[in-house]
Amino acid sequence: MRYLLRLAYNGLTFNGWQIQPSSPSVQETLEQKLSMLLGEEIKVTGCGRTDTGVHANDFYAHFDCVKEGLDTEQLHYKLNAVVPNSIVIKALRGVQKDFHARFSATARQYHYYITLVKNPFNENRWWVRQSLDVHAMQKAASFILDYSDFTSFSKLHTDAKTNICDVMEVELNLIGEEIVISITANRFLRNMVRAIVGTLVEIGLGKRSPEDMKRIIEARDRGEAGVSAPAQGLFLSAIQYPDELIKAIR
Repeated sequence: MRYLLRLAYNGLTFNGWQIQPSSPSVQETLEQKLSMLLGEEIKVTGCGRTDTGVHANDFYAHFDCVKEGLDTEQLHYKLNAVVPNSIVIKALRGVQKDFHARFSATARQYHYYITLVKNPFNENRWWVRQSLDVHAMQKAASFILDYSDFTSFSKLHTDAKTNICDVMEVELNLIGEEIVISITANRFLRNMVRAIVGTLVEIGLGKRSPEDMKRIIEARDRGEAGVSAPAQGLFLSAIQYPDELIKAIR
């Protein structure tokens, strides 16, 4: 049987989603706890990978289990009881065998949060200490939709077969004392969102012009873009699946 997990996690204490040697990860934590509860070795497949310190508001994963007739409500309760407080299981239910948390997804959405004021309760934000030109950042962000090759924002030497992404939406809004950047695409490259945000902040600081965004993307050179924004401000916020799967996972 195949089962679906819908969860959220605070990434500050994890070395990302994917299992890493000698470092705690969300995937490893879930596999250990599920294996203990079910009495068999469980492997968990996630809808994507988040880097060290990155969070997820809405994350999906699946696992297969030999044991039949699982009480998913009881397992949901027990799993929440044994995982650390930095992870919450929102749902656990059976799904069809052909459901795949990663490959069935059609789009992903990330949010990045920048705070403009010091706040001891905003540890999951990037505090930028200088004033930012939000209008210039918005103009630069709008150019992203005109492109599909994001080599300039990709971490070097990854195993990605292509740097082509279909970016469907980019929004940058000032909400109170925070700037919230939202990006939706069919797929993302390693470090892509953080590199885009870092470049936008340099534009907001006046170090680059909004039109420089076009030149940077067209260069297809990571060295042309800005430094990566810190991990703590980044959240994987939504995963989209085909309509026929929605009832099974919501």
